[in-house]
Amino acid sequence: MFADTPTAAPRLLSGLAEIAADYDGFILDLWGVLHDGAEPYPGAVDCLERLKAQGRRVVLLSNAPRRVREVVQRLTEIGFEPGLYRGVMSSGEDAWRHLERRSDSAGDPFYAGLGRRCYHLGPERDAGMLEGLDLDIVTVLGKADFILNTGPWGRYETEADYEDRLQAAAALGLPMICANPDLVVRHRGRLELCAGALARRYEALGARVRWHGKPHASIYAPCLSLLGVTDESRILAVGDSLRTDIAGAGGVGIDSLLVAGGIHSEELGFVPGRRLDPERAAAFIGTYESRPSAIIDRLRW
Repeated sequence: MFADTPTAAPRLLSGLAEIAADYDGFILDLWGVLHDGAEPYPGAVDCLERLKAQGRRVVLLSNAPRRVREVVQRLTEIGFEPGLYRGVMSSGEDAWRHLERRSDSAGDPFYAGLGRRCYHLGPERDAGMLEGLDLDIVTVLGKADFILNTGPWGRYETEADYEDRLQAAAALGLPMICANPDLVVRHRGRLELCAGALARRYEALGARVRWHGKPHASIYAPCLSLLGVTDESRILAVGDSLRTDIAGAGGVGIDSLLVAGGIHSEELGFVPGRRLDPERAAAFIGTYESRPSAIIDRLRW
């Protein structure tokens, strides 16, 4: 829907209302777009209400390493009623489904050959990822067949805290499932390490990693099915990560809107209440292969 040239500064929007009529379906990220992990951003609930009132279809797509039911429960707790969106998909749900059925549509033998002894690298709050699966949970790497990575055990840890463990696992040749490709997320205003950062380092050590979630194209198929919008030119993806949200949308051929107040806020020069500098935004976005169709400071109507 937007003119896009490699050197053009991105179109800056003051509100989603400027382009909402151009789309029938919206795929919205959660952290950094709708909420900060604890409460909705100002205007986010109102924006969903207005999209619903106009008959627009909204699906939420998160790189959360949790099952959909847990994502919905948390959204409801912090103020997003289920009636505001058509459905939810998460990277955790996608990983769980692959572990449950032990195969995928492409006939990839990765899951069929995993084994049943699972080492869970992740906090207790992600334990729902293990429920309903025929797995033996082990706490010693030497006894594991594979690693399920849902992120660091504690908040605000670093990659260095896991270096010895990752090197030991790589030496054992353990494959890893990454249930959240994000490198960082902004939680209550601070950047927090995610599973993707650990998986990226593990892959750099020569180990096998199977990724689930944005920007990988397979995560968009269930979202498009939930939306039920057949004309992909009438679908807009909204996110705060150029690496996952914007690249993922570009990979499946749909338009995208970058929210500046998320993980790239410092690089983009985001200051609440102040208009973004389009040249600074263009310079930073130009360091990535994928470009958003437009940019907005916060998701608002």
